[in-house]
Amino acid sequence: MKVLHISTECYPAAKAGGMGDVVGALPLYLPEQGVEASVVIPKYANAWMADQSFETVFEASFDMAEEHIIFRIQRLKKKKLGFPFYVVDIPGKFDRAQVYLANDGEGYRDEVQRNISFQRSVVNWLLSDQHGFDILHCHDHMTGLIPFILQHCPAASSLKDLPVFFTIHNGQYRGVMPWSNARFLPEYDGRKAGILDWDGAINCLAAALKCVDRASTVSPSYMKELQSDFDTLTSLARAISNKSIGILNGIDSKVWDPKKDPMLYQLLKRSPAVFKTANKKSLAADHGFRHTKCLVSFIGRFAYEKGADLLPGAIRRYLKGDNSMQFFILGSGDRSIEEAVLQLQKDFPDNVVSVIAYNEALAHRIYAASDFILMPSRFEPCGLNQMYAMRYGTVPVVRHTGGLIDTVPDIGNDGNGISFLRASEEDIIYSLGRIRELYGDAGEMKLLISKIMSIDNSWTLSAKKYADEYQKTIKEKR
Repeated sequence: MKVLHISTECYPAAKAGGMGDVVGALPLYLPEQGVEASVVIPKYANAWMADQSFETVFEASFDMAEEHIIFRIQRLKKKKLGFPFYVVDIPGKFDRAQVYLANDGEGYRDEVQRNISFQRSVVNWLLSDQHGFDILHCHDHMTGLIPFILQHCPAASSLKDLPVFFTIHNGQYRGVMPWSNARFLPEYDGRKAGILDWDGAINCLAAALKCVDRASTVSPSYMKELQSDFDTLTSLARAISNKSIGILNGIDSKVWDPKKDPMLYQLLKRSPAVFKTANKKSLAADHGFRHTKCLVSFIGRFAYEKGADLLPGAIRRYLKGDNSMQFFILGSGDRSIEEAVLQLQKDFPDNVVSVIAYNEALAHRIYAASDFILMPSRFEPCGLNQMYAMRYGTVPVVRHTGGLIDTVPDIGNDGNGISFLRASEEDIIYSLGRIRELYGDAGEMKLLISKIMSIDNSWTLSAKKYADEYQKTIKEKR
């Protein structure tokens, strides 16, 4: 069975969030299940792409409203990623360093044209009949028009019977755009325009859910959440429940391996305690902590959905009454949050380090050094940070939502970490109190660290579920 993953991210080629990790890792584990997985993403002008050697396997052009789009499908010459990897080179559209955001921190003004040109280019390549794929796996709204194009655009009618699997990584992003943008689509059956529509606008996510053969989310609990409260899309999520499934993400245990990770100061040998202590001392020395205490960290985007706006106030209030903890904050995003966490470091230099950046190597070091990782997410479709953290012996402290429900049951219920109900400063502060209590019990901490480091969150089990669902989807399509 051959599957093509169509995405706008794939680690390490291009990553802005968890989707990049998923698309870069899942194809590595599918061959064990009898599935040959390939990946295609846009060709960005980033450092990774510049260092690679590609060969052109297909080139063509098409008209998109007033533009004539010329594109090339290129294949990575060496199997550096462990699977066939393709990029779509569209001059003027994706030859930019960042995946989604311009230099001003805002989304690209031509996002609609970029996404549609990418999807149409992939479809044109598929129409060339050079591929032999048995099923397509589309990821998030940026590829959400492909199922519609295959079903309802005459030029793509020969692909109508090609099964399409679609994964929602984050349902808050839906590709909503005014109907004036319909001119960028290939000619379609006007009687089917309603499939594109939701609430009076083109909605790429909604269109995908209506057209695909199978839809998935990245955790079982997130699927339940969408079917109970997906605001205006709740009814649609419920209507397609018969073709929906939640499959929990895994992590690439080869990249996230405390015994072999080249980014760490100290590798794990036999003693988790020695491993944690050495990495904590190294991180503290490099970032200005004069001594080490219980270390609580946050790694991620400074965004509302991540609850990052709650951190400065909660940490400030806690440290005013108790300075027995240290906090390491790594991330970037909302400028007001960036300013607030930097001010926090100025006000509490012995207790807070704030680094405004996306830094993969530093993230690995933080996971290895920290005692606890804090994830106060308002919503979290799956979450990978808590799995990375547990792999490195760091206890997750999470809000009870989405995939965090599935992966971090509370220690009060013989679970893996600390869970709290509300995304609020009060609940975070209360959880910090629980952290202090747990950290003070050396025996309990040792047992918990041993437990969470032994959990298998690799892709093996999830890859089997995807392979089974691919097989079902193909069978039902026939």
